[in-house]
Amino acid sequence: MKTQDMTNGSPMRNILIFALPLLLGNIFQQLYNVVDSTIVGRLIGADALAAVGAPGNVLMLIMCLCFGLTNGTGVIIAQCVGARNFTQLKSVLGTFVFIIGILSGIIMVLGTAIAYPILRAINVPDSIIKDAALYMRVLILATPFTMMYNACSAIMRNMGNSKTPLLVLILSSVLNAVLDIVFVAGLHWGVFGTALATALSTAISAFVCFLFLYRNRFDLHIDGIRIHYTKDNAHMIIKTGAPVAMQSCMISLGTLSVNSLINSFGTQTMAAYVASTKIDSVAIMVIISMGMSLSVYTGQNVGAGNIKNINTALIKTLSLVLSYCLVITVILLFFGDKILSLFLDPKKAPESIAIGTQYLKIIGSAYFMAGIMRCYLNIIHGAGDINVSMLTGIIELSVRIIASYALVRPLGVTGLWIAIPISWGSGSLVPLIRYYSGKWKEKTLVTAQI
Repeated sequence: MKTQDMTNGSPMRNILIFALPLLLGNIFQQLYNVVDSTIVGRLIGADALAAVGAPGNVLMLIMCLCFGLTNGTGVIIAQCVGARNFTQLKSVLGTFVFIIGILSGIIMVLGTAIAYPILRAINVPDSIIKDAALYMRVLILATPFTMMYNACSAIMRNMGNSKTPLLVLILSSVLNAVLDIVFVAGLHWGVFGTALATALSTAISAFVCFLFLYRNRFDLHIDGIRIHYTKDNAHMIIKTGAPVAMQSCMISLGTLSVNSLINSFGTQTMAAYVASTKIDSVAIMVIISMGMSLSVYTGQNVGAGNIKNINTALIKTLSLVLSYCLVITVILLFFGDKILSLFLDPKKAPESIAIGTQYLKIIGSAYFMAGIMRCYLNIIHGAGDINVSMLTGIIELSVRIIASYALVRPLGVTGLWIAIPISWGSGSLVPLIRYYSGKWKEKTLVTAQI
């Protein structure tokens, strides 16, 4: 399997070559939810779309710990590759697999048990709570496959291979679409059908990624990995992963808290929010992909002791990201309602489309703040200065909750939309200050193998 050495050559060229497959992969990953939402919204109706979207942030919150450990371990992997320390790489991966296996089992048991009470606690309406709980439980039961895919793709990405996860996701997304049509349009299984289609597609993508790694284990220097628990490795994984997990959890908690307010406005607003966030999640993928590429670039170069090109990489990446933000802002400002009609029938849900259009205009106009935050935060993340992620998450969470509750009374649901860019702007301050302090350069996790 061919991997990309990001410690040599032009920084921008390395980042773009790596980011393009990553971007396409992230878009295809989002297509899971987009296809679900389109089929459910158009074929079943707004209530079913609201039911599919209601557990979204709960599911993300439950998965945050494993996602955080995966992303945190990715920093160690990238630095091991940059330092050419493959002995430590194998040892860390053995403990990593052990930890996420245990956590996947815990999540399956607890998640299925608390699904209904949690949805009740966040004010999901009685008319859709049964379908929402069913959707949530099916996806929680697929947790081992989700974790397997994320672990395998994180290994490949941080070793410099962003193409294989893309190919797997294309296959999985096509399969997801086909199964959606069969289960929902053909067999009329409703919300259960779309959940089952996503679960089966995730399982297939996980196994295919694993087979790629196994077949190329010698080229990647990961042959002979022994699944085991080592205290030092576990400490390093938790040290790097826990702050990232906490950041994700805090953001999800903030979103979950705000969702309770959104749900109180009724199913039309809920459907608008679900459809709009699907569009938002695709539009922001360029920002996320460039940030992730910058993180891998930083990790490999920090591991190799090559700091000098990182500042150049940041400036060029930030320029490209901000240019994209300008383009996407124009598209959402003028064509947001047309895009929403892909998810919702204008004749059946005109109110939802109007609410969703307002959301897209407000969020789209603030993407530049998200771009700034992602670029600076991912450089610091790749360097191993992980605690900054946690602090950024705390600030984002606090500001969004406070702003949402402060603005919802005078502005209604519009205040909830405005609170999001306010939280992005506040969250940008910490990585900006940390980057220009230069202290992130002292956080290297891995030393070169002698």
